[in-house]
Amino acid sequence: MEVIAQKRDVQGKGASRRLRRSGKTPGVIYGGDKPAVNIELDHNALYHALKRESFHASVLSLSVDGVKEAVLLRDFVMHPFRVEVQHVDFQRVDKTHKIHVSIPLHFINEDVAPGVKLSGGNVSHIMTELDVSCLVDNLPEFIEVDLSALAAGHSIHVSELKLPAGVEAVAAHKGEDPAVATIVVPRGAATEETAA
Repeated sequence: MEVIAQKRDVQGKGASRRLRRSGKTPGVIYGGDKPAVNIELDHNALYHALKRESFHASVLSLSVDGVKEAVLLRDFVMHPFRVEVQHVDFQRVDKTHKIHVSIPLHFINEDVAPGVKLSGGNVSHIMTELDVSCLVDNLPEFIEVDLSALAAGHSIHVSELKLPAGVEAVAAHKGEDPAVATIVVPRGAATEETAA
């Protein structure tokens, strides 16, 4: 995905306010062996891009005055009540170094899971994204979580996820194995099942 930006020379609250009034969003690019650069982006294009899941978990091609750099979206600030992106941060990426990034989880086969189909349970998504470490070229857009074998009262843990080649979960690297999803049977349904 390509993002278009221009260098921003003026700084400060007043300058940022004027920039926002003119339909632009202030931002910054940092990281790598280059100094941080203040930039400005078209607000509407940025706002619509932020609605796409892939914009948050993909390597972006940021073109600043025609010069392209590979970056990751690292942070953005929304106005407390207006539909307005107030600031955005991008980090340069180096293809030879591993990056840490949060990848969205896509849950599949919830409706055929034994805990839902046979026991009337509800899937509880404990995690909606997973912190991973990988090289830029191995970065997945999302990670699938297959719930087709999940029974009531059981959970799927990070260690059970099928991660793409070259991608490792940060939690597993730390020796942790948190639950990703579980199936919980509502109290009323559990009582009916026991009575039957």
